[in-house]
Amino acid sequence: MSKNTASICLKCTLILSFLLLLQVGNAQNKFGKVQNWLNDNIEQLGGRAVLMIYKNGKIVFSETRNKMNKRQKILSRFIAKKQGKDAAEATHDYTAASKIAIASCSKWLSAALVMTFVDEGKLNLEDSVGKFLAVMTANGKGGIKIWECLSHLTGIAAGSLRESIEEMKNTHSMDEAIEKIAQQPKEGEPGKTFHYSNLGLQIAGAVVEKISGKNFETLFAERIAGPCEMKNTDFGKGKVALPAGGAYSTTEDYLNFLEMILHNGKFNNKNVLSEAAVIKMQQNYARGAEVAYSPAEASGWGYGFGEWVMEDTGKRSNAVTSPGLFGSFPWVDNERNYAAVLFCFNLKNKGRGERYKDFKKLIDEAIEK
Repeated sequence: MSKNTASICLKCTLILSFLLLLQVGNAQNKFGKVQNWLNDNIEQLGGRAVLMIYKNGKIVFSETRNKMNKRQKILSRFIAKKQGKDAAEATHDYTAASKIAIASCSKWLSAALVMTFVDEGKLNLEDSVGKFLAVMTANGKGGIKIWECLSHLTGIAAGSLRESIEEMKNTHSMDEAIEKIAQQPKEGEPGKTFHYSNLGLQIAGAVVEKISGKNFETLFAERIAGPCEMKNTDFGKGKVALPAGGAYSTTEDYLNFLEMILHNGKFNNKNVLSEAAVIKMQQNYARGAEVAYSPAEASGWGYGFGEWVMEDTGKRSNAVTSPGLFGSFPWVDNERNYAAVLFCFNLKNKGRGERYKDFKKLIDEAIEK
């Protein structure tokens, strides 16, 4: 190689390196307010948080914060010990690969699973649950429709989300779980009474088990986790799956799912759901319904299938989300064409709704720069 050629190569390398550093610097500056928000709110997030944002075929921002205070560490160890888990692991730093309980973020995953059966023609959204579950008919609830199960419009009274989860943990089979639900009192007319709970998706989960002859965990692995390359996402090892709140996942896994939703049902150019199914999931079915219960942090939102409608347009929502009881917050913004997920663990939810709405606005602004 001549000296001139070597000199040219060196100059090109230096220029490319400079451009790369400039690009990284611009990206950091673009999301500067987002980083500041994470710094300012890390205590309210439980001391640990992972944020990932996807747009235009790639992750455009990824940030991790680990700053648990002494009190948070003591509480985490106490909860882990009470649950029979390793107390030391309860305070490990979070990464994008950390697997945590995601509570109601599970609902989005489960509704998508049910919609794969709708896509295949094995299930119709207007089907009555009594067609598959005789115990529901025997208890006067056989007329509830599948779409009502997916949108919290069953008209069945329910306890708190935590009480429901604890009760289901002590249940030995899906049939036993549905028998308990079937015996719950009615609180309103199906399709006209909204009560955010775990009951409807549990019923829908039982229906797809009856149709397929497979358990819920297997169906999820085959139809959602596998195609979306969610290698570390499952519904636990309990005796009965909890479709509405029992999943465990990682930030990077859940972002794969959101990528699929953002791309109208496709992941890596392969169909997981039809576009029609994704659109149906993102419409508000709770409009005009009497509200028996809705969490404060979802104030002003409607509800689709397994997900909250953040912007009700009368058709497909511009943005949808399915936040969890423990603080995790995933969403898809169809208008700005991006998806994001914030994973954390904190039981305190006071002010969470407004805090997350403000957070999304900061990210919207950064995306639009």
